[in-house]
Amino acid sequence: ILKTLNSWFWWENIWMPVNVTWAHFVDRDGLVFPKPHQLYATIPYAFVLLIIRFFTERYVAIPLAKALGIKNVRRVKPQPNPVLESYFRECSKHPSQSEIQGLAKKCNCTARLVEKWFRRRRNLEIPTVLRKFQEAFWRFSFYLTTSIAGFIILYDKPWFHDIWQTWVGYPFQTLLPSQYWYYMAEIGFYWSLIFTLGIDNKRKADFLAHVIHHLLAVGLMSASWCGNYVRLGTLVIFMHDTADFWLEAAKMFNYAHWEKTCNTLFVFFAIAFFITRIILFPCWILRATLYQPTYYSTTPVIAYFLFNGLLLILQGLHLYWGYLIVKILKRFIFLK
Repeated sequence: ILKTLNSWFWWENIWMPVNVTWAHFVDRDGLVFPKPHQLYATIPYAFVLLIIRFFTERYVAIPLAKALGIKNVRRVKPQPNPVLESYFRECSKHPSQSEIQGLAKKCNCTARLVEKWFRRRRNLEIPTVLRKFQEAFWRFSFYLTTSIAGFIILYDKPWFHDIWQTWVGYPFQTLLPSQYWYYMAEIGFYWSLIFTLGIDNKRKADFLAHVIHHLLAVGLMSASWCGNYVRLGTLVIFMHDTADFWLEAAKMFNYAHWEKTCNTLFVFFAIAFFITRIILFPCWILRATLYQPTYYSTTPVIAYFLFNGLLLILQGLHLYWGYLIVKILKRFIFLK
C-alpha cells in the first residue's frame, strides 16, 4: 500500500510539465536541482533552531527585558493535591460553588482553600510577561534576520524586479546555495513553531489560524521545493517576513509599557501588512501563479491547482488577520 501511495504521490503528471520526468532533474552541466530527500534535513535544523532559541531567550532576551523594566514575577504554586489536580485537568478549571463544596468534602478541607488552590493553579497556566517577551524577542530576531538575508539574496535577481522571470526556463532552473539555506532555515523554523505549540503562549483569538498557517507554510514550502518553484517560493517567504518583525517588535515594547513606541511600531506593522499581504500578495504573487503559467503551458499540471488552492487559503488567512488589525486600529484611533 505504501509503495502504491508513494508512486501515486510522485506521479510526474502531478508535478511536471508535459514530457518532463524526474530523470530530467539529475544534476548536470552545472545545473543543480532541489531534491525531495533534502527536506528530511529540516527536522534536525528545527532542533538546532530550538537550541539557538533557548540560548537567545535566556542570555539575550532576559537581560534586555530587565533593562526595559520587565520583572520576572514568581507565581506561588498550589500544594500538591492529586484529587484537585485530576479535576482541574479532566473536568473543569473553573468549578461551580456546588462543585467546590463537593471537592472540599472529598479533600477534607474548607471551600475557601479549594477556591484558593484553583486560583493559583490557573495562574500557573497564564504565561508571565517575561515569558511573552522572550517569545516575541525570538520571533523578532528570526524574522528580522531572514528579512535582511532575503533582501541580500534577492535584490540582484531578475525575478525580484520582473515577476515574469520566475517562469523563464522552468522547470530547469538551477538551485542556488543561498536559496537552499533560505528554504531550510524557513521550513526548519516553522517546524520548530509546530513542535512548541503546546508550550508557547496560546493566542485565544487566532490560535487555530496560527496552527493552520504553520502547517500550510511547511506544506507550501516543501511542495514548492519538490516542484522547483523555488524562485516564487523565496518571494513569498520574503514578503511575509518583512511585515512580521514589526509586529513582534510592537509586542516587545507593549510588554515593557512603552506605549508610544508600541503604537508607532504597530502602525508600521499595519502599513507593511496591508502593502505585502493585501495588495502585493494577490496582485503580484497570485497573478504570477494563476495567470502567468498559462503563457508557458497550455495544459496546467495538477500541482497548478494544488499550489494555487493552498495560496488562496493563505490569502484567506491574510484577510482574516487584516480584519483583526482593522479592529485594533479602530480602537487605537477612536478609543485611544
